[in-house]
Amino acid sequence: MVGSYHIIIQNSIVKYEFDIKRNITIIKGDSATGKTVLVDMIRDYVSNGSDSGVSLSCPTACRVIEGNTWEDQLATISNSIVFIDEGNSFVSSEHFAGHVKEGQNYYVLVTRENLKNLPYSITEIYGIKSSGKYNDLEPVYHETYRIYEEKLFDLTIGAMISPDIVITEDSNSGYDFFQAVSEDNNGSFECISAGGKSNIFNLISDAQKQSILIIADGAAFGAEIEKICSLMQSNCHLHLYLPESFEWLLLTSDIIKDLPNEQINHPEKYADSCLFFSWERFFTSVITRYTHGTPMEYSKTRLNLYYKHPTIITRILNHIKGINFHSEEE
Repeated sequence: MVGSYHIIIQNSIVKYEFDIKRNITIIKGDSATGKTVLVDMIRDYVSNGSDSGVSLSCPTACRVIEGNTWEDQLATISNSIVFIDEGNSFVSSEHFAGHVKEGQNYYVLVTRENLKNLPYSITEIYGIKSSGKYNDLEPVYHETYRIYEEKLFDLTIGAMISPDIVITEDSNSGYDFFQAVSEDNNGSFECISAGGKSNIFNLISDAQKQSILIIADGAAFGAEIEKICSLMQSNCHLHLYLPESFEWLLLTSDIIKDLPNEQINHPEKYADSCLFFSWERFFTSVITRYTHGTPMEYSKTRLNLYYKHPTIITRILNHIKGINFHSEEE
């Protein structure tokens, strides 16, 4: 399933309007914020159509699954946006993650849990806010907002940071690159691989006054972001840089010629969820395909020396705002 879907659902009391563009969308928030009402309205519309008093506008079908028979319900659904309300514990299971990975549907999950089995993006974690009534006779208007919006721009505002330690989520090409950056700048910072995104929290939980920069794939970091942000609230020396993925950073750094810019700028049109569990995997596929057989040939497991050349490193770092990776001598 591919594409971006604009959804409007309303009755005489409330109206919701939002966009879905990835295979996994998370809606969080406290009680009485309208999350369950949204799912209830979709369920009513699917069951009773216009007789429910609900109107639903969406380019594709919307469905609700729930309870112990969720798998049987899902077996009859494809090319749809599937809503699941909180309280359905199956959403945290590996079995459910396997169904999501098949990619036949998009999923909107109302949950307060951090779903470690699912690679969801930090940009697709939403809350619901009310914009008030249009007037006394029209419904209250609800819209979604990105809960971690400010973390996307943490490094583009305020003072430039100079990290003492850079932590990458794994030991693959991203780690190779930032290790090369450190070596080219006289070891101006220590580069550490966390050996997996779930290990980052433990690495930084006892951090003191050293400036630590966490670099991870934003496209799949959603399950980790809440507890990392909780530490950042009490430690001003922790910082996040969360591009979609390291491959996305390379693709957007103007170092590779003849790239399919439409695919990079609008991945929702091309990142088929049947093929790609997350956009991180889609961007890996793009860069691997378009550099194959060239001096820039990309491998995720070991970084091509082309990307470690000082000129190329400089061009890539120029696309990272708010971070000074250079030693003071330079």
